Amino acid sequence: MKKAYFKYISALLLFGSNGVVVSHIALISYQIVFLRTVIGSLLLLAIFLLSKGKFTFWQHKRQFAFLVISGVAMGSSGLFLYEAFNLIGVGIASLAYYCGPVIVMALSPVLFQERLTYPKVIGFLVVLFGILLVNGQAFQEGKTAWGLFCGGMSAVMYAVMVIFNKKSKDITGMENSTLQLIISFLPVVVFCVAKQSIFIQIPSGAWIWILILGVLNTGIGCYLYFSSIGKLPVQTVSICGYLEPLTAVVSSAIFLHEKMNTLQVCGAIMIIGGAVIGECFMNRKSIPSDTAAGLQHD
Repeated sequence: MKKAYFKYISALLLFGSNGVVVSHIALISYQIVFLRTVIGSLLLLAIFLLSKGKFTFWQHKRQFAFLVISGVAMGSSGLFLYEAFNLIGVGIASLAYYCGPVIVMALSPVLFQERLTYPKVIGFLVVLFGILLVNGQAFQEGKTAWGLFCGGMSAVMYAVMVIFNKKSKDITGMENSTLQLIISFLPVVVFCVAKQSIFIQIPSGAWIWILILGVLNTGIGCYLYFSSIGKLPVQTVSICGYLEPLTAVVSSAIFLHEKMNTLQVCGAIMIIGGAVIGECFMNRKSIPSDTAAGLQHD
């Protein structure tokens, strides 16, 4: 159990540091996503095959179709998120992205027939108010509307990714994560071809950061994540998962000197705190509707 906790926390810290690593790569956002996805996919595929994993997705064609949708959403989410990193900063973009689990929670009454508890309703409202504080202040400070839109769309695509991944119930574990990361490469390739940027000239000083992002933060990070969550309590996975956006906000302040005013800090606390409230009390008395337990990084 201790080993699983160590792996999970390490994965969250790696994911939370993505924005800082990306800030050292002087390439267009979608080119970074392209390189990250290629390197991470190859590494995860190698780990899966070396661990003697066997693909069984062909036995579940309908669920594989859901996984394809989830993977495409994952790649699209990355494109939106990394563009948001450039336009509105790592901290605010990460907070916007991690509203994805809250969107899943809000839609789950219809999609998964899961019950809605009072703490989840309160947590959802707290998160919404926090989003208004963070984004409202960001807009007043001159952050681009397109940047805020990209941050919001990264959360929407995150939600689509999680929802369709949940529908792929028989394709699990490392097979699920390996396939999803490989499939996430598809929208990135299409976008790069459309932009005529499939051939990327990489600055010499950027290689080390690209390898860190692709090998460590993506490949190894996904391996640590997916090899640990199955051994941990669901509630622990849900609550501790919010260490990722917290890490992103703190690291962007320390290493990138990004500043947030008092209202934005309050909004950040409300986003993370409201989500945790919804997770902490997910087994308490419920009201006659439905909802989902928030989901983490897939």
